[in-house]
Amino acid sequence: MTDMILLKEGEVVLKGLNKRSFEQKLTSNLRRRIKRFGPFTVTANQSVIYVEPQSEDCDVDGAFETLQKVFGIMTLTRAAACEKDPEAIAKKAAAYLHDELSAAKTFKVESRRGDKSFPMTSVQLSQYVGGALDDAFPNLTADMHDPELTVHLEVRDRAAYIHGAPVPGAGGLPVGTAGAAVSLLSGGIDSPVSTWMMAKRGMRILPVHFFSFPYTSELAKQKVLDLAKILVPWCGRMTVQVVPFTHIQEEIRAKCPEDYFTIIMRRMMMRIASAIAEKDRCGAIITGESLGQVASQTMEAMAATEDCAGVPVLRPLVGMDKKEVIAVARHIGTFDTSILPYEDCCTVFTPRHPCTHPKLRKVREAEAGLDVEPLVAEALAGIEYVKIGY
Repeated sequence: MTDMILLKEGEVVLKGLNKRSFEQKLTSNLRRRIKRFGPFTVTANQSVIYVEPQSEDCDVDGAFETLQKVFGIMTLTRAAACEKDPEAIAKKAAAYLHDELSAAKTFKVESRRGDKSFPMTSVQLSQYVGGALDDAFPNLTADMHDPELTVHLEVRDRAAYIHGAPVPGAGGLPVGTAGAAVSLLSGGIDSPVSTWMMAKRGMRILPVHFFSFPYTSELAKQKVLDLAKILVPWCGRMTVQVVPFTHIQEEIRAKCPEDYFTIIMRRMMMRIASAIAEKDRCGAIITGESLGQVASQTMEAMAATEDCAGVPVLRPLVGMDKKEVIAVARHIGTFDTSILPYEDCCTVFTPRHPCTHPKLRKVREAEAGLDVEPLVAEALAGIEYVKIGY
């Protein structure tokens, strides 16, 4: 038996009668993510997922790095498997963790006995293996309270497993277990974070980007596609729908009061996103709005834009401040791309004095000069589909 990866399930373990369906989705996601690293088997048992290479050519390092970004996993660790015999476990622990044991000064052994037929209790196994390691490594001193190194042993149905400290997984729920949503993906800091946060809650993401060429450049569009590429290891493969928005913005500028430009523009976005959601069977729209952050994100402004949505609008950042959002952006790797200096369609037609507390009746009056349905249909017909893979 060789080096493998052990994954501990996160929130999935709290599920009741539907736990099996969550596990099936999670293992399916795992297989898809690591397929490019070689043949692996992925099986779940007792809330632990075993990822085992089936060939010496398997890239276990690459698979381990990728699995850290799969939602639904609480912790993961590289592990060695061996037969369920105390002497074999002690020998495997000494060999597998040789470098760590040689470098440490203090250690302890922690055991879990999932297989209750194993003849030793967890405490007895820890004492036996701890004694063997203490004899084999003169540099080590046992420390039960604050050791430099903890040797983890797990005796389960199929084998015994030896590993060092686990690393945190992505947490959350498996992507695809909470339905699908359209995510309004701009080139800023907020929308990639909101996309990531809802994928973490198990949502399959359909990114939509509003593009206003020539007012925004091809570099601005590429920036959004680059952000999508950064999100793919977390969210899974996605197809970005790039919506042509120039004509709509020009019509708004020509026929609507300037102080309502942003509100009316976002209402048009909601109409288009709702049509996409209906076509692609999505149950919600995700935005990166945070209450009070800009003029279009007051309660009144958000109510005015949501008035045009045909599905619920999810705002995972609504109660977060910018510092908190930036911390998440740095964690998921989108921050450096988000701050590249390319304009998006929301900033090109910004009014000098935007209305911050709009009345819905006046907003509707302000956009009355627009021929809404043909504009929405034109935008939907011109969508460019860009597939983003691993």
